[in-house]
Amino acid sequence: MPSNTPRRLCGALAAAGALLSLPTQAQETKVAIGMSGWTGFAPLTLAREAGLFKKHGLDVSIKKIPQKDRHLAIASGDIQCAATTVETWIVWNANGVATTQIFQLDKSYGADGMVVKPGIAKIADLKGKTVAASAPGTAPYFTLAWMLRKNGLSVKDVKVVNLEPQAAANAMIAGTAGIDAAMTYEPYLGAVRAKPEAGKIIATTLDYPMIMDTFGCTPKFLADNPKAAKALADGYFDALAMIKSDPKKSFEIMGADVKQSGEAFEKSQAYLRWQDREANQKFFAGEHAAFSQEAAVLLQEAGIIKAVPDLSKLADTRFLK
Repeated sequence: MPSNTPRRLCGALAAAGALLSLPTQAQETKVAIGMSGWTGFAPLTLAREAGLFKKHGLDVSIKKIPQKDRHLAIASGDIQCAATTVETWIVWNANGVATTQIFQLDKSYGADGMVVKPGIAKIADLKGKTVAASAPGTAPYFTLAWMLRKNGLSVKDVKVVNLEPQAAANAMIAGTAGIDAAMTYEPYLGAVRAKPEAGKIIATTLDYPMIMDTFGCTPKFLADNPKAAKALADGYFDALAMIKSDPKKSFEIMGADVKQSGEAFEKSQAYLRWQDREANQKFFAGEHAAFSQEAAVLLQEAGIIKAVPDLSKLADTRFLK
């Protein structure tokens, strides 16, 4: 009998070890994120695919939802968090979909732009013309409104045809009759760059630096899951570290998600800057509030929102530490 004791002891310890591992798995917090195939959001995909979110105790699912519908998915409870542009959070909150930004993802440096057909020399020439852009409340529509305003026009001076960024770029490449200009972004803007005969890129966020993306969640999710919120931020920053340490593998993973090669994805990301922890802290120290104020004025002028929500409640920086 004594000779069996070590074996029994080993078996008991193994069983105990298995039981101890169960709570760890059970404690993984499920988070559903809504986003698009925009290049700037790709580190979120990398964090999931490379196991970085999992390492921080998260079970993340990513749902590709057009920006115009993302707030509906939040309101229905289908997703708890999302990635979108800074001004979009203003629109969502103004329309009763309570959401709070917790970290910045990227800043566009030429990754968003306006493409025009030959013969249009400047933005002011668009008066009375037709522009393809996503619906009101989306980044391409806001970019159009911003660029027009800076050139003495408004969205009321053009005819807007609602096409999503990929379809808008394809319409320009195909030379679609009746469309004089289009609002799009990477990786679709890159397809237009590759075919200059389809039209010219008349302005980008290098000329008008106003596209900045952030990540946020519902106030309820943040209140109920503060550790998960911190884990989401940490997982994102880990992804940025991986891009630096292993760019080839990182670009391949991120490119595969939008059906691009690693090399093609690397070219797309050259037009934006992902924002690390230090850049985040600097951004939320003042720039975020200043931009939100200016954006809110334009959103109201364009008739996208009726009233400005409480801008002081649109960001929670606790999770950046």
